[in-house]
Amino acid sequence: MSTTESPKAVTEAGERPTAERQKNTGAATSGPGRWMAGGAPPEKALDFKGSLKRLLRMLAPQRLHLIGVLVLGAASVALTVIGPKILGQATDAILAGVLGKQVPPGVTKEQIVAGLRARGDGTLADIYSRVDLVPGVGIDFDKVGQILLVVLALFIIASFFGLIQARLTTTLVQHAVYRLREDVEAKFSRLPLKYFDRQPRGEVLSRVTNDIDNLAMSLQQTLSQIVSSLLTVIGVLIMMFLISPLLALIALLTVPLSAVVAAKIGKRAQPNFIKQWSTTGKLNAHVEEMYTGHSLVKVFGRREESAAIFDKQNDTLYEASFRAQFISGMIQPAMMFIGNLSYVLVAVIGALRVASGSLTLGEVQAFIQYSRQFSQPVTQIASMANLLQSGVASAERVFALLDAEEQGPEPEHPERPAVIRGRVEFQDVSFRYLPDKPLIDDLSLTVEPGQTVAIVGPTGAGKTTLVNLLMRFYELDGGRITLDGVDIAKMNREDLRDQTGMVLQDAWLFGGTIAENIAYGADDPSREEIIEAAKATHVDRFVRTLPDGYETVLDDEGGTVSAGEKQLITVARAFLAKPVILILDEATSSVDTRTEVLIQRAMNSLRSGRTSFVIAHRLSTIRDADVILVMEHGQIVEHGDHETLLSSGGAYARLYAAQFAEAMAETD
Repeated sequence: MSTTESPKAVTEAGERPTAERQKNTGAATSGPGRWMAGGAPPEKALDFKGSLKRLLRMLAPQRLHLIGVLVLGAASVALTVIGPKILGQATDAILAGVLGKQVPPGVTKEQIVAGLRARGDGTLADIYSRVDLVPGVGIDFDKVGQILLVVLALFIIASFFGLIQARLTTTLVQHAVYRLREDVEAKFSRLPLKYFDRQPRGEVLSRVTNDIDNLAMSLQQTLSQIVSSLLTVIGVLIMMFLISPLLALIALLTVPLSAVVAAKIGKRAQPNFIKQWSTTGKLNAHVEEMYTGHSLVKVFGRREESAAIFDKQNDTLYEASFRAQFISGMIQPAMMFIGNLSYVLVAVIGALRVASGSLTLGEVQAFIQYSRQFSQPVTQIASMANLLQSGVASAERVFALLDAEEQGPEPEHPERPAVIRGRVEFQDVSFRYLPDKPLIDDLSLTVEPGQTVAIVGPTGAGKTTLVNLLMRFYELDGGRITLDGVDIAKMNREDLRDQTGMVLQDAWLFGGTIAENIAYGADDPSREEIIEAAKATHVDRFVRTLPDGYETVLDDEGGTVSAGEKQLITVARAFLAKPVILILDEATSSVDTRTEVLIQRAMNSLRSGRTSFVIAHRLSTIRDADVILVMEHGQIVEHGDHETLLSSGGAYARLYAAQFAEAMAETD
């Protein structure tokens, strides 16, 4: 084995500079430092048009459903729009019957009109001239009934089309959101570890849950309604111009005013929607952090401080939400007021047109209905602006996640060792977390198959970074790492990691049974294999004491078992995986001395025939390692076996002496 030294280093994996993380995220970092941070959310402008276009492109794969929504919406609107016109014929038929009954039989309509004009009653003559009356004949109820039945049939069919349209809209939206969740899940697998280092966990969870749910709700409520409203506006306008171009132009006068009012209000509401969802993510991050660390919050007396930060962020969220909803809520009453102005103008001028004989009463009645139908969808479109703005604000947050920088692509033609034996070589490796702060420079070492390499050194020396580079959690800045002669950068990450098992200092368990957590280390292992791994790692001895044994359900924090037992379960998981390369990062840090001895025995059998990297602070656990690397400031300052390093009196001897002195002080 060979080493090349360099004196430059800064931080251990996971120990990013706090100020830098705040700079990169615009938020307080995870950990205790965030308890005092509760800064305001970023105020960057939302690319509303760009995000909306991208949102619409999301619906493209469901184009058949989208076409169905448009066709059914057009059919439903067409039938609904025709209804008032036909209903106006019923009004004209009733008026003709009323007037016809007052005229003696045998007198023609022309004679009545001429007589009225002769008497100087021109207005009434104009009304009679527009009515299709039969002198001496009253209301034709059969005709009126037929007209009403036709209108009823039209409205029933329109409602049926609307029902199918709503079903298609639901299918369209849910499929789109389903694919979006899949995209987010796939994105997580392509994101580098540094992305999660720089993002509070609650903020990421908020984008995946709250923002996607809000987007789905906004699309569901607005898509169908906007389509119907736009088609209604077009259809109603056509019918209005067919009845009376003059009245149609009067109704159109309010459209520019409505657009200006809606745009002004929407422009003021949008920044508050951005602030609302950004603050929601920060509040979720704080709550999640305080929940997972609630024991420490109580122990260090930070409950009031944590509550104060929560109150501050909650107040910020309340103010942003209130302003967003209140300002956008002003759109509907403003549109209703403008619509009522149009209604009054149409009613007055329409009455004058009836009096002049230019329109029939039924036509004016139909037009008034159309004016209501015209203003209503305009108002709906404007009032839906708050939902649309909120949905697009959430969409942009999700798109920002999807657009985050990914880890480097897999090689087009990946390589793989013909026979994987576990020979690992670091050749002139250089790496830094931050461009201006080097951590590892020109490091070289060779580990032969089956060797156990222990890595020791003070915190921040680069021990965990070394194995993270081996796992390709981070990419090298220079040099290369090979596995059995093949550059790991030319291998698929999945292939590389399939050969590796890890037991970390922070034991991770998911919500499920103990058996399921152990089985996570292999593909579909048998029950016998799970129990064998548990026995080899001394998990079986405490599992047998539990009421449900291997079927004991753990929560995602592993609260059912102790910290040491959690660690043992993760060791059993690695044992079951049977990796070629084994990485133990402080694997015995959470167990008592007796359990540590048991784990060491299990590790000896687990490491047999495998290349192992053991990161340890307890030097007593690595005495039997083949090679011990002592790291300081990102460089290997010493290497050798336990006895050789002790006798040399160097850095390792000082570390060992310090631990021995500490143990003696504790004994005293």
